Amino acid sequence: MRDDNEAVIVGALRTPIGKRGGALAQVRPDDLAAFLLQGLCQRTGIEPGWVDDVIMGCATPVGEQGWNIGRQAVLLAGFPVEVPAVTVNRMCASSDQAVRYAAQAIRCGDADVVIAAGVESMSRVPMTSDGVSFSPRMPYRLIMQGLSAQLVAERFGISRVEMDEFALASHRRAVAAQRAGAFDRELLPVSLTGEDGVVAKLEADEGPRPGTSLAAIAALPPAFQQDGWVTAGNSSQMSDGAAGLVLASRRFAEERGLRPRARVLASVTVGSDPVLQLAGVIDASRKALDRAGLSLAAVDHVEVNEAFASVALAWLRAFDQPAERINPRGGAIALGHPLGATGARLLVSALHALEDSGGRVALTTMCIGHGMANATVLERLEG
Repeated sequence: MRDDNEAVIVGALRTPIGKRGGALAQVRPDDLAAFLLQGLCQRTGIEPGWVDDVIMGCATPVGEQGWNIGRQAVLLAGFPVEVPAVTVNRMCASSDQAVRYAAQAIRCGDADVVIAAGVESMSRVPMTSDGVSFSPRMPYRLIMQGLSAQLVAERFGISRVEMDEFALASHRRAVAAQRAGAFDRELLPVSLTGEDGVVAKLEADEGPRPGTSLAAIAALPPAFQQDGWVTAGNSSQMSDGAAGLVLASRRFAEERGLRPRARVLASVTVGSDPVLQLAGVIDASRKALDRAGLSLAAVDHVEVNEAFASVALAWLRAFDQPAERINPRGGAIALGHPLGATGARLLVSALHALEDSGGRVALTTMCIGHGMANATVLERLEG
């Protein structure tokens, strides 16, 4: 039966991901978000005035990312003043949550077109700068995620060697994808003006390291716990970037000649142990697949955010899957993890991977601070 309010994806783009202190460090995050909004409209063919709302994910909404960066991006992008915007913060899954909220607004008939996006400049707005301290009444011993990543490794019996090997594979996959042009369609190159006035373009992710080796990764010292085995090499990179998707009702898309590329089959958020904090991706994936009425065997492409190698390996352990089952084009260890943008980046990359391979279903999932996780199931549409 036709569902005129079905939420379909008609556009999906991301900027290249810059290293912290790299090429995008010179770009304000509000300007980067505005550039993304403009690019989404141009590539998709939507008029800015059609947009009922912009939902912008940002994990550290202070400083240049404060004052509702979503609304600032809309104004900077030259959208009509009638287009509203809101900023949401579900930490690392902020832009995945933006997509979820957008799909919900369309399904219930509150909107016809919503841009769901995310941005983060970890160069210009330091991580954790939005918090000061926890209440002394907090009943849990909340710790930094790096320490939780160590607890996950211990809980699931994951060794340092396994984590380092996984990190190396992430770089190799990302480098191979870059060289094959696998990211080209999903990227929106960013023009950068140097101090000498020369304009250059950032056209590729800065994180992947073609020359890295297992020996180089293994030589890195523990980053969070003196006797631990979570290192900078087997953790995600701090990064800058933006990513977004245009969602529309099926009726509106057909009326305006927009091609529905995918639909959101299921999207969930779960809570989990706030100290272990990062293993919620397992329950979130199960819940999302159950909501979609699918088994993992029916999923053609899986993205598990590589916040830490131990998180991705724990997911593989729980589902008894081989390492090549997830992140075939590399993950955050190689590509980077611009916090508020990563959820949308996973969905953008998953959609393009489905289109390239002819696959039908993708699952994306990511852990979130303080013990939460999101998971989303997409179905590619023909035509």
